[in-house]
Amino acid sequence: MPENSSQAGPFVSVMVPARNEELNIERCVRSLLRQDYEAFEILVLDDGSTDATPELLNCLLKESGGRLRVLRGETLPWGWHGKAWACFQLSRQSKGDLLLFTDADTMHEPDALRRSVGAIQGSGADMLSLMPYQELGSFWEKIVVPLVHVILMCYLPLRFVRTSPRPAFSFANGQFIFFRKEFYERIGGHAAVKDALVEDVWLCRAVKKAGGRVIAFNGADVVSCRMYHNFKEIWDGFSKNLFAAIGYSSPGLLMLVLIIVALYIVPYAFLFGSLLVGSLDVAMFWIPLFQIIIALLCRVIIAGVFRQSIPISFLHVLSQMVLVGIAINSFVTIKFGRGSSWKGRNYNFSR
Repeated sequence: MPENSSQAGPFVSVMVPARNEELNIERCVRSLLRQDYEAFEILVLDDGSTDATPELLNCLLKESGGRLRVLRGETLPWGWHGKAWACFQLSRQSKGDLLLFTDADTMHEPDALRRSVGAIQGSGADMLSLMPYQELGSFWEKIVVPLVHVILMCYLPLRFVRTSPRPAFSFANGQFIFFRKEFYERIGGHAAVKDALVEDVWLCRAVKKAGGRVIAFNGADVVSCRMYHNFKEIWDGFSKNLFAAIGYSSPGLLMLVLIIVALYIVPYAFLFGSLLVGSLDVAMFWIPLFQIIIALLCRVIIAGVFRQSIPISFLHVLSQMVLVGIAINSFVTIKFGRGSSWKGRNYNFSR
């Protein structure tokens, strides 16, 4: 993300929705309190937490010197998903000319807010989003989570988000979304995406449809995030979002699965089949080998850019196989089950 050294700037409301975030909330809030930008407030909304989150927030409140405000969430209305409702409540209490929505599992470098203000002010954008550095602890985190970057860099380069006014070229990461308050209110805020589980991308679409400008950067040097901690969290989290991300389109999901299988899995079947029969046929061996090399090269480059494990990149086929399983699970649970499940709530906006 571009550097910015200016201390002067507009007042910023930094808003954090928190539901059962006892593992993350202290680290997040303390990193925000250390910002070297002067004109800002921090608002955290406790969204009905049943763990130690409320107690931790009370302790942080005493340490914050008046910079932090803690809100208690209202009952979730019908037709809303939890995060959108929490963010909407936060926005109603905000005082800033700029609004930053960030997740409770993020950690911010001291210059994150200052540089973000500089970027949105200098660019004239109405919405800015950063892709944080993804902290990857377990084996399955290293296998699956980087697919977010693969999809972004291979199928929707960030420059198209900045340069094209078309809503089709939309990307935002809900872990860090910065708005001009005037434009946020113009699109209706989070009420415009109250039933969109992938609310970040849909917010971006809403801004572009309203004639606004969106910019997105690799923010790995200023913000980090630990999305998941184990395979179950990965499975549930990606399953919640995947079918929703393609607009609950069954043909779209089928097409996605077929593309993944054809590009990333079938080539290995052809390659090993050729080796077993001792054939080096161009169609059965060399073309699949070329496909595999290109896919691995892309994964390795992306791993280098986003500071991920290079050796794990060579297990790219395994990550794609897991993604196929997640896609099927996402479809089945939403179409035939109780819907997407997250933090003790079930959602099904496909009907």
